[in-house]
Amino acid sequence: MNRNRHRLPSICVIVFLAFLFCSQLIAGQIDTVVIASQAMNKSPQAVVVLPDAYKTGKALPVVYLLHGWSGSYHNWPTKMDLKPLADKYGFIIVCPDGGYAGWYVNSPIVKDSQYETYIAREVVAFIDKNYRTVADSTGRYLCGLSMGGHGAITLLAKYPEQYAGAGSMSGAMAMTGRDRRSGLAELLGDYDTNRQLWESNSSLFLAERLAGRNKAILIDCGVDDFLLQTNVAIHKKLLDLKIPHDYFERPGAHSWGYWTNALEYHLLFFRKNFNKEVK
Repeated sequence: MNRNRHRLPSICVIVFLAFLFCSQLIAGQIDTVVIASQAMNKSPQAVVVLPDAYKTGKALPVVYLLHGWSGSYHNWPTKMDLKPLADKYGFIIVCPDGGYAGWYVNSPIVKDSQYETYIAREVVAFIDKNYRTVADSTGRYLCGLSMGGHGAITLLAKYPEQYAGAGSMSGAMAMTGRDRRSGLAELLGDYDTNRQLWESNSSLFLAERLAGRNKAILIDCGVDDFLLQTNVAIHKKLLDLKIPHDYFERPGAHSWGYWTNALEYHLLFFRKNFNKEVK
């Protein structure tokens, strides 16, 4: 009896320290998590950045930050410290894996490359289940660079009920025979015989789906970027369709220096939109 009575305080201390440790993690942490995919029958990883505001107990909006071609889930966290921006703008930032050349589309050819379903359905479901999020369209934004910029705009157009808006940095906006992209033929087949499939996955051709949706859209590209003309093209298309959006051309090329500088503009844009939506 005496021995058990003496052990009780030690157990309490251990429980208290464990609780304190977990509380500190929840207050502001960077997680690397496995988000399994039934659609692809594999288990990619993702980085989840929780801002300090998470400790308030409130549900927070989420920015899904997409990497570019030949990249992976750890590109963004490796290239810059995302935590200060998460803290400043009050977003949970999720960096999922879109595959080396997954293009955020569902491939009818490569069965384990269904990154459209994975990002739009499976990743969102996992984050909403395991983190305290604003779990509806008002609290979800997409953002990405190059291939990820393409993914952000196409996923917004395909799943407008899921997201409040999207931002593209140096996005690959057109998929045409004159403007082929790395790895797309492997996913979608030869352009000449599968033109309709290519166009149905192209931001430029999907833009009309955003008409009347009142989504927050930001297109951003450097003046020395080799993809500038495709960004000009979608800007003009959105203007023709009378779809509200912000469009920026700034000094810079297709580089991490441009993207790490641009990210804060996108988060500020999303934050203003979220504040307006929740009023």
